[in-house]
Amino acid sequence: MHRVARSLLPLVALFTLATCAVAQERAVPTTVVVIVRHAEKAAEPAADPPLTAVGVERARALAALLADAKVSVVMHTPTTRTRETARPVAEQFGLSPIVLPLGPSEIHPAAVAEAIRQYPGRTIVVVGHSNTIMRYIEALGGPLRPNLCDHQYDGLYTLILDGTSVRLVEARYGPPNPPRTAPCATMTPGP
Repeated sequence: MHRVARSLLPLVALFTLATCAVAQERAVPTTVVVIVRHAEKAAEPAADPPLTAVGVERARALAALLADAKVSVVMHTPTTRTRETARPVAEQFGLSPIVLPLGPSEIHPAAVAEAIRQYPGRTIVVVGHSNTIMRYIEALGGPLRPNLCDHQYDGLYTLILDGTSVRLVEARYGPPNPPRTAPCATMTPGP
């Protein structure tokens, strides 16, 4: 009996190593990416407005919603409105946000997706614009959707990236959206 157990030991070890190798091969860390549009912005200054009082409330609501999310990376574009939207989340987790440079619309989403891929297995919050967040989702392998309308601020888009699939969970957060004042087609391009 002792001889049989000894002769099986190399086979058991080999099987264990093979099983571990397969498990490691499949064990791609799951990355969670929470993408939101900046909160409500003021009308002035037109070039780079700050958040309104409702926008500040929405930014705080985002931080409250993500309190247990173990966020380890916060990213935003270099505008005042995205920075102010991201600030409560970054402060809550003691993080220094990564500023995503803006660029041409055909390059910018891919660059953002590449920046996100530098943090596998993490929970990442990305704050963008009405005409960029859907492109971020697409660049990460999610579905292509139309840009947001100017009055839409409450969307919370969570991508779950596990190495083999991309799942999108859409939710709403914070105060209700302001009423629509113009058709989406009148929005101007650019963040």
